[in-house]
Amino acid sequence: MLNRKRIDMILRREIIEAMGCTEPAAAALAGAKAAELFGMKPERGEAVVSANMMKNAMGVSIPNSDLHGIRAAVSLGIAVHDSSYGLSVLTHVTDKERDEASAFPLAVRIDESAPSLYVRVSVCGAGHSAAAVISGEHDRFTSLELDGIVLSETPLFFPECQSFPEDSFLETLTLPDLMDYASSLSDDVKDLLRKAISANTAISDKGLEGGWGLSVGKVMMDAAPSSPGNLDEAMRKAAAAAAAGSDARMAGSVLPVMINSGSGNQGITVTVPVSIIADYLGKSEDEKLSAVAISELVGLVLTCHKDRLSALCGAFTAAIGTACAYAYLLGGSAELMDATINNMVGNLSGIICDGAKDTCALKIYTSLIAAAVSVQLALAGSHAGGGAGIVGEDSLSSIDHLSRISHEGMEQTNRTILQIMLEKCR
Repeated sequence: MLNRKRIDMILRREIIEAMGCTEPAAAALAGAKAAELFGMKPERGEAVVSANMMKNAMGVSIPNSDLHGIRAAVSLGIAVHDSSYGLSVLTHVTDKERDEASAFPLAVRIDESAPSLYVRVSVCGAGHSAAAVISGEHDRFTSLELDGIVLSETPLFFPECQSFPEDSFLETLTLPDLMDYASSLSDDVKDLLRKAISANTAISDKGLEGGWGLSVGKVMMDAAPSSPGNLDEAMRKAAAAAAAGSDARMAGSVLPVMINSGSGNQGITVTVPVSIIADYLGKSEDEKLSAVAISELVGLVLTCHKDRLSALCGAFTAAIGTACAYAYLLGGSAELMDATINNMVGNLSGIICDGAKDTCALKIYTSLIAAAVSVQLALAGSHAGGGAGIVGEDSLSSIDHLSRISHEGMEQTNRTILQIMLEKCR
């Protein structure tokens, strides 16, 4: 029997509000927690991060500041010294915190052996020290220390379900399971999805005003017909709207987003376009929310297979979720979604993640155009089969192959990407 309550809990845990790019936000949150534990103004600190954390925070603008990178994010978090704000900690930066952060002596180093998503912030002074570790997920504290002693009350996700890890559960869900779940959503999940659509549409609208980053969304929206005359035109406008949200977010907008898989860009990708296409097709609110639930869940399932931070672009995997939601809105079956996923895997599987920055909007737009092509091909009865490159006989096989590429095939790619980025900063 489908464990609906478990899925409800995962969605409530995953679809949360964040301000700014989530890697700097996570780094700031670790800094805030370490300083909070320390209890007084520290004299100096150190941040130890994974290569992926360094990569993803390097090029993105930090809200409420003109700074970039891990050092700035951690220092700002230490200055705020209040972890109760969660991933919106950077919302609370004032001139006072900016001044303190700019003067704070913080060493930063990369730990090549650390998990993909990892940041450890330690602070010290007056003979005392404190440290906080975030690992695995952007707001998951896996270790807290005070004066070298590990605190036993370290908070973990789902303490009542520690024997049943979230990723293992998500990996058991099939496309029919997701359709079944989406057909009867609880009232609180509906409210959560409404909030996600509203928040992410607001930052999309802000991006469409222009002047943010590369203005990918505004330029492509202006190039499209003001009123779409067919589904393809509507999908192009939907792609532009999502890209606009990323334009604003990557350029430092202080508007919050509701994230997916720890990513605001992925959260925008799985909500804004689905809402737009549902409205274009004249669907009811319940049908729209069901479609968004499918896109959110497909995105989360795919993240389990590729890791939250990797060399494989999250906009691509999130767009696979959007493509499945499109198929659902168009009356499609699980078989149509399966074919749509295979078409996506046969198209953009090699798109790399080279950190969070203004070109993320380009990748979102491109991935969503691929989603439109993939679902329209599937509707026409055309889909990539098992004889095509890495594409499997079905979507499960294709996702397995995608996972292998992400873990086995792209490790050196990831190291090379970071090396190039670090060389540019010298």
